[in-house]
Amino acid sequence: MKTFCFALLISVAFISCDQKLPEVAPTLISEKVPHDTDDPAIWVHPKDPAKSIVFGTDKDTDGAIYAFDLKGKIIEDKMIKNVKYPNNIDVEYGFKINDSTRTDIIAFTERERNQIRVFSVPDMKPLDGGGFPVFEDETDLALKRPMGIGLYKNPVSNIVSVIVSRKSGPEDGYLYQYELISDSTGVRAKYIRKFGKFSTEKEIEAIAIDDELGFVYYSDEGVGIRKYYADPSKGNQELAFFGGEYFEEDIEGIAIATKPNGQGVLIVSDQQKGQFNLFSRKDGSFIKAINLGTQETDGCEIVTIPLNAKFTKGLFVAMNTQRDFYFYDVEKLGI
Repeated sequence: MKTFCFALLISVAFISCDQKLPEVAPTLISEKVPHDTDDPAIWVHPKDPAKSIVFGTDKDTDGAIYAFDLKGKIIEDKMIKNVKYPNNIDVEYGFKINDSTRTDIIAFTERERNQIRVFSVPDMKPLDGGGFPVFEDETDLALKRPMGIGLYKNPVSNIVSVIVSRKSGPEDGYLYQYELISDSTGVRAKYIRKFGKFSTEKEIEAIAIDDELGFVYYSDEGVGIRKYYADPSKGNQELAFFGGEYFEEDIEGIAIATKPNGQGVLIVSDQQKGQFNLFSRKDGSFIKAINLGTQETDGCEIVTIPLNAKFTKGLFVAMNTQRDFYFYDVEKLGI
């Protein structure tokens, strides 16, 4: 009898640990893409937020960057087609083309061509002459395949740079950073530095950059979240390493929900558990977990300003393994 009771208690404990939190339903679900969704980015229209665009990668050798309106409908004339395995994507505002012209941009990795791409938004014009090669000093092809990407605009100098991760890399120097420079010859990417520790477990894909506070975060997928300065002049030392104990397995996409005075949260995908863990933007402490109903989420993104009647507190977008993206009013997240 005692043995039976003990076994029953163990069984109940196991089931309760495995149970998910109550599900928060999405506000809407986007139209599906043909192959494999991976990572979203949100561009906020400067004059009419209701006309903002959600961009999302569709991973395939015949892949594309999809554009969605705030109803989740595909905007055909804003798509970028014939991309060979687009992985991650990011948005930045006010890139200086010349003294009189600035433009918002998206940048994304094109893994099978070992390069990154840069396009202006919302006119969707290429600024990169067909692509900027990355990890050029590597001789091993396996170390040249880009995955994650984050755009950083220095709030003092207004210099825009790109931080890129890859499918495989060394224990130190896993990420490379490139400054985007525009002059009379066009736009080019200038190598700045390599930095970032790697546990050698799994890989590093998700990158998120906090322009305001000047930090870059990335997921060392098997062990935790790492934090560095985004400004190369402040050095390559690791500032924090946290969160690994709160994840079931793969630590994936990161989104930064900003609030005034440096407040806000980091939202990080707990991929195999199908949940998201929230950490303090101020000190990296764990806040809570939420279940948003997505499956195997790689990438996610958030903006915390009102967009329209559906997204009154902002928009959180998460990739879902059913070839679509889930859209949530930020109010649903309880942050």
